[in-house]
Amino acid sequence: MPWSNQGGGGPWGQGGGSGGGNRGPWGQGPRGPGGGGQPPDLEEMLRRGQDRMRGMLPQGSLGGKGLIALIVIGLVAWAASGFYRVAPDEQGVVLRFGAFTGTTQPGLNYHLPWPIETALTPKVTRVNREEVGFRSGIDGASRGSSLRQVPQESLMLTGGENIVDIDFVVFWQIRDAGEYLFNIENPPSTIKAVAESAMREVIGKNQIQRILTEGRQPIEQATQQLMQQVLDGYKAGVLITQVNLQRVDPPSQVIDAFRDVQAAQADRERAQNEAEAYRNDVIPRARGEAQRAIQQAEAYKQEVIANAQGDAARFTSVYNEYKAAKDVTAKRMYLETMEHILRGMNKVIVSNGTSAAGAGGTAGGGGVVPYLPLPQLQANPNRGTK
Repeated sequence: MPWSNQGGGGPWGQGGGSGGGNRGPWGQGPRGPGGGGQPPDLEEMLRRGQDRMRGMLPQGSLGGKGLIALIVIGLVAWAASGFYRVAPDEQGVVLRFGAFTGTTQPGLNYHLPWPIETALTPKVTRVNREEVGFRSGIDGASRGSSLRQVPQESLMLTGGENIVDIDFVVFWQIRDAGEYLFNIENPPSTIKAVAESAMREVIGKNQIQRILTEGRQPIEQATQQLMQQVLDGYKAGVLITQVNLQRVDPPSQVIDAFRDVQAAQADRERAQNEAEAYRNDVIPRARGEAQRAIQQAEAYKQEVIANAQGDAARFTSVYNEYKAAKDVTAKRMYLETMEHILRGMNKVIVSNGTSAAGAGGTAGGGGVVPYLPLPQLQANPNRGTK
């Protein structure tokens, strides 16, 4: 080794024992502040350093210029190592001595070389999946033969103190890579714990009947909103994109009884729908008939009132005429009354004996007035008279 050419001292040829005293690394006087002497010449120090470096290198090595070139190339390569590329689905996170300093957008970026700065590039557009209540065996796999239930997560208490078995999936993305990497520890586990807690809170505010029937979509939306609110409070840098209920059933021990109850409720709803349809058919018809009867009664009322008013007006008119000419009016009323009574009857007119002679009877005596049945002749025009 080249160290043997430097005596028994350190790597610069100056011994560390009693012969070296308190000399500096370049062999120029004492190192302490009270040693006196002149400060070393910089050029002389560089020359001696190069000589000793050449002495340490094997024979045939690069010369001083080659060594300098090699050092320059190393510095350039070290400086160029700060370039890094961020893919379109990633976000760059720059760390300076391990501390977060900022984020960078997709494309070619630069940071100070290691060990000053480093960069992380998590994928921020990938949709991640967390399963609660079950395990599918493979991330993103469909529910199949590898499905394994986790009752500790799936059994939840409803608002009516019933138990329901729920499996659901949470889909999420990284919204802010800096917050995601440094504000929470083990983000997937944190998101799963928040999802289970939020679902239990939402289920605890609903009745089991609504959960098993029409309440699935409102439950998913409420859980997603509550999860996002909690994670934003943590500054987790996570966006919850969807909460999807996979299975909502009663516990397996009582599922048969629940199915019987659901069948009975379906029959009840069917009967109610049939009764509602019958009511919707009968009530409008009854209302129509009632309205028609009311209208007929109203028309009859108006008719009776009009007839009464007409009779009253006619009576008043006749009374006024009677006061003006009593004999004529009384005779006219008598004739009109007799006309009304004898209308449509076969009539024979008998003289009262006051008629003159030659009027179909004898003078001074009563007789039958000849009567020509004109209505019968009109009814039988082919019948002649004898």
